[in-house]
Order: sequence, then C-alpha cells, then structure tokens
Amino acid sequence: MTLDTVKHATGTPETEQPWAELGLKQDEYARIREILGRRPTGAELAMYSVMWSEHCSYKSSKVHLKQFGEKAPESDALLVGIGENAGVVDVGQGYAVTFKVESHNHPSYIEPYQGAATGVGGIVRDILAMGARPIAVVDPLRFGAADHPDTKRVLPGVVAGIGGYGNCLGLPNIGGEVVFDPCYQGNPLVNAGCIGVMKHEDIHLAQASGLGNKVILYGARTGGDGIGGVSVLASETFDSTGPAKRPAVQVGDPFQEKLLIECTLEIFAEKLVAGIQDLGGAGLSCATSELASAGSGGMRVELDTVPLRDATLSPEEILMSESQERMCAIVEPDKVERFLEICEKWDVIATVIGEVTEGERLEIFWHGEQIVDVPPRTVAHEGPVYERPYARPEWQDALQADDAGKLPRPGSGPELREQVLRLVASPNQASKAWITDQYDRFVQGNTVLAQPEDAGMVRIDDVTNLGVAMATDGNGRYAKLDPYTGTQLALAESYRNVAASGATPLAISNCLNFGSPEDPGVMWQFAEATRGLADGCLALGTPVTGGNVSLYNQTGETAIHPTPVVAVLGVIDDVNRRTPIAFAEEGQLLYLLGDTAEEFGGSAWSQVIHDHLGGLPPAVDLAREKLLGEILIAASRDGMIDAAHDLSDGGLVQAVVESCLRGRTGARLIVPDGLDAFTFLFSESAGRAVVSVPRSEELRFNDMCGARGLPVARIGVVDGDEIEVQGQFSIPLSELRTAHEGTIPALLV
Repeated sequence: MTLDTVKHATGTPETEQPWAELGLKQDEYARIREILGRRPTGAELAMYSVMWSEHCSYKSSKVHLKQFGEKAPESDALLVGIGENAGVVDVGQGYAVTFKVESHNHPSYIEPYQGAATGVGGIVRDILAMGARPIAVVDPLRFGAADHPDTKRVLPGVVAGIGGYGNCLGLPNIGGEVVFDPCYQGNPLVNAGCIGVMKHEDIHLAQASGLGNKVILYGARTGGDGIGGVSVLASETFDSTGPAKRPAVQVGDPFQEKLLIECTLEIFAEKLVAGIQDLGGAGLSCATSELASAGSGGMRVELDTVPLRDATLSPEEILMSESQERMCAIVEPDKVERFLEICEKWDVIATVIGEVTEGERLEIFWHGEQIVDVPPRTVAHEGPVYERPYARPEWQDALQADDAGKLPRPGSGPELREQVLRLVASPNQASKAWITDQYDRFVQGNTVLAQPEDAGMVRIDDVTNLGVAMATDGNGRYAKLDPYTGTQLALAESYRNVAASGATPLAISNCLNFGSPEDPGVMWQFAEATRGLADGCLALGTPVTGGNVSLYNQTGETAIHPTPVVAVLGVIDDVNRRTPIAFAEEGQLLYLLGDTAEEFGGSAWSQVIHDHLGGLPPAVDLAREKLLGEILIAASRDGMIDAAHDLSDGGLVQAVVESCLRGRTGARLIVPDGLDAFTFLFSESAGRAVVSVPRSEELRFNDMCGARGLPVARIGVVDGDEIEVQGQFSIPLSELRTAHEGTIPALLV
C-alpha cells in the first residue's frame, strides 16, 4: 500500500476518504481541504477527526462556555484559569493547588473496569502536567436503577476500576457521590476528579517554545488500545442496543503511572522542561498539536521513532491511539541527557521524537516521508464552532405544572416513621460504605475528612496544618425541572458542603453531562445550565477554573437528565479545626440554620414514596448561601460548633440520621413553631444546615447569627440511642442502621 504522503495527497485530490466514518461532517471535511489547500493525508485526516470531535473540540458548547470568562468574578486566588490542563489557585503559604473533574462515561459503560480506571489515570496526568504532585481523587458517579441487572454489571466494575487504579497510585479517594436513576440506564456517568499541590514557582504550562528544543515522548509504549476511544466514542449517541462504534477502551497500568508520576516530579524538581502535556483523549494528535499551537514556533516529529507495543500500527493509528501512561515534554538540548537519565532511573521509556522549529507548521514524518503539514492551531484550537439551535422543550411546562405539593402526605406519627425508614433505606439515601470501603481513603496519612463527610479534606503542610477541601454535587432531577435553578442548586450545595467542613470556598471545576447537542431541547438545557452556573459563580465569587463537557449521553431518543456536576475547592488554615458531620457529644444542642419552606419538587421524598418527578426545584438565594457559608466557617474556626451537616437530598431527617449514625448517638427533635412535622423533616429548601452546639457556646453562637441576620432555630438535643421527633415517633439507631446500611450490599453482592 502506498504511503499517503503530503506530496501524494497534493497530486491525488479526488481520492475518496473515510471522513464520515471518522465522525466528520461533510462541511467539516470541506473546511479541512480549504485550510490545507488540498485534500488531507490519511494521517492529517485522523488528527483532524479526533481533535474536531465533540469531546476534544467543544464545538457545540464553546459559545455557551465563554460565559465563564465573561462573567468571571474577581479573584486574588486564581493563578491559572480556563484553557490549560487544569486550573490553579493560590491557597497561601506559597502553595498552589490545581484541580479538575472530567468524564469517562461512554468507555465505562462498554468496559466498566478499564473505562473507570483510565478515567482516574487521565485526570491524574492532567494534574501532574501542571507541575503538581497529585494528592487525592474524587469520583462523582451515576448509574441506572439500582435493581436493574445491568447496574449490577456496570457498578461493581466501575468501583473496582476506580479503587484498583487509585489505590495502586497511593492516592486517597476522599469524596464524590453515587446516584441511581433509570435515566442513566445504558449511560452511566463516571466523572473523576483530582487535586494536586505545588509551590507557585513550580507551575508548568502546555506549550512548545524555544527553537531547537527537543520533543520527548516518555512513559508507556504506544499500542492499539483506545484508538479513537474517548474522542470518538464520547461524541456520538448510543443506539438502543449499544454504541454504534466500539473502539477499544484504553487499558490502564497504575504501576506504570506511579513510576511516571515520580519520574515527572523529579524532572520538575530539576527544572528540565520548558513545556509539558499529558497524552489523554486523542493521544499524540492532541499532545503535538496543542503544544505547537500554544508555543512560539512550529514542530517537527519523526513518528517512526515512537516506541510501539504493536509494530503493525499504521501512522494514523499511532496518532489516534489513546494508550495510557504517556507524557510529552519540551526540553532544551543541553538538558536532554539528564532528562533521559532520570527516566532510565525510574524505568520509564523516553524517546526524542522531534524538535521545535521555525515557522508555524506542525510537520510529521514517517521514515523520512512527510505525512502531516498543518497549521497546528487549526487542529487544536480553531475547530468548528456550532451555534446549535435550542428551544425550551414542549413538555417543560407540563412537567413543572405537575407539582409535588399534590402528593399524599403522611398524616400520623406512625406514617412519618415508616416513610423515614423507607427514605433512609432507598438506594440514593442509603449508606454507600459498600462502595467507598473499596477505596483507600487514608493512604499518605494526610486525609482528615472523607466519605461520608460533607467534603473531603487533606492536609498539605505538615507544619502549619494548612489543608484543602473539595466537594462535588449535582442533582439531575432538579436540573430536569429547571436547568438554570438546578445547576445553581448543585453549585450551592457543593459550596455549602465545603463551608460546612470549615473550609473557605475558592473556585470551582465542573463536569457538564448532557444528552445529544443535536436535540434543541437538550441544547436549551445546556444553555440554561451554563448560564445558571456562570451567574451563580459570579454571585458567590468562585471563578470557574476549567472542567469538562460530556454530550451525547443518551440511548436512541432518550437522554439522561441534564446533570451538571460542580466541584468546589476550599482552603482551611488549620485542618485540626475541621468540622465533621458526626453528632458525638451527648447534651449538645441542635440548631437548624436557614429558612424551611414547602419545597418538594424533585425531592427524595417524592421519588422514594411516590416515584414522582414534577413541579419546581427549591428556590435559590445565593446571598443567603454566602452568608450561611460565612457563619459555618466562622463558627468552626472559633469553636462554636462541633458538628455540621448541610441539608440537601432527603431534607433534615436524612441529615440528622446520617450525623447520628456517624457519631453513634441519638437525638431528640422538636418541630419549630410555624412548621408541620412533615415539612420540617422532608423539605429540601436550600441554604440550610444543621449544627451541634456545645451548651457553653449557645449564647455566642446565637449572637453571631442574630448579628449577621441568619435565621436559626433550636430544634433539639443530642441524646440517647434513638431519634425521637417529639409527639410523633421514635426510631432506635439500631433499626436506622440496619435500614441505612443494608440496601446497597443486598442489591449488588
């Protein structure tokens, strides 16, 4: 077969090419020809196809994502924002923290273990590429109905993949969520996040500058796994029987990644790189084009020097391969020898595959023949931009009119008791210990809070006890009812969780999971969600540092609920002053912070008791959220509270049950004046938290809340071995524990 060189392509303009099979539209293919002034070679076509895919180019979402920059709040903490591998924030004492959340949804449905494992590996390398040591991971997960047979196939594999890869890397898994809903059947959401820490001067960026600097590929050999994997697979809709395309899912090797991490950190310590990029989605196509595009010159690559696991791979396959555990570095010539020495020390394969050149072209050669000659920006940053049509779905009004307020409510204490037990035993509200116990949450010895706490928290300085906290949240049911408000509720909950732990929220990352952008109703959901998030971040003062968009999460015509997952990162001066969720000290007083209203649209109660979704989600008051956060942080810092738990899914009763079980103590509750017992227990009004206050601090705590104008109500006391709602019912902790902890093992073991 004749090698399709640039010269050959120039002389054979009419050659048929498989642009449609590679996911390109006819007009996109025409634009590539216009850019090049000829037809592309096979290698060029491969590069454009993966880099212009939805997953890599954000071509349907760019027009909406720009709001995150246009509406960005002023932030002294932001050091690196949107556009790099991950955002970076200043957390004080000379430290910088980088964090990000990404998706690996489609690969995880096809091959749950490897799909989830390589999702962890990819996000860890993003953090590493910024110059940071990865210190913790989180994993927001969504699956189909808990009792569906396919959930039993997908979930254990995903959990094993996350645990297997992360545990082998020695990274604690400190947070995340597990949510079940039939809308995710066939489209599980496997989002993975990572936090890394470094000094300010150690920040690295993805750019190839410096004429004559060498391009070094290091890490694992390149194989046939994952060719077009996440870039193609995550850019189309599954049909009813599964994905139409089944490219091989990437195969991960956490031990190789661990060597790569330590090798890279030593290389950073000796300041041997001028630019660096990890190889994730789109592989070498992405790394070479993005490095060259962000640099000050061109790049020449000798593709036949790439170390291979499979000698039969074609140039196109090498460029598209998404083999894991690989990095690409730009190194000054006089530092190459030392770079290679360090790689050899760590048993990491490293090869000089090219150099930075004059001009503005990315040129790739195969055994001396030129197979790529492109302007790199057109590959990496100047792909198609679509203003997809969007329109409010016709069914939205009817959905919102189907108010949850009409649903029959429990009319007696025994009925309330029975519904509380059903709620805490439901798959979404039940303990996820069967899952989280498979993760190492305390490796490295710096974890101070982890699941099922409101936020995960890790120490980053052993001397000062400086630490960071992260929470991830998202409620697809709320977002289905109202994507604008639902997204702000996700932001508010994550913000509240971080504040409840005692940390000050600084910035956010996001993972925006939606159906097909070719559906105007889905694009309306996306447009509303991004608008809501941008407006919310501006109000709370938390800039968006980066994130991920995952589209085409649907089977046939059935899309998932719009599921914006929001990760909030916060900082705490001393992790010893953290606030756990556990009610542990008998005699302490329980206070409810915030206002409670009759808000049941999208609630856990309406789902569990009535299998209902309709009405409006809870209202959002971001000024109140900010005030609540300030009160929780100050109360934690000044020793006024010993425990705090935000109120969200399941309302007050769910939070109290979790805090009592965590602390192995009971509680006696009194329904405040003006509320009925049902609303008091099950409402999901936002902007609320429950705290336990030592009696010695009651006056000081009330004075602070009163001075700041935050409504508070004393609702009970930590006491005994049961939860009692005065005048209504009581449930022994032993009965609650059985209900809460037995559900997930019974469904999945």
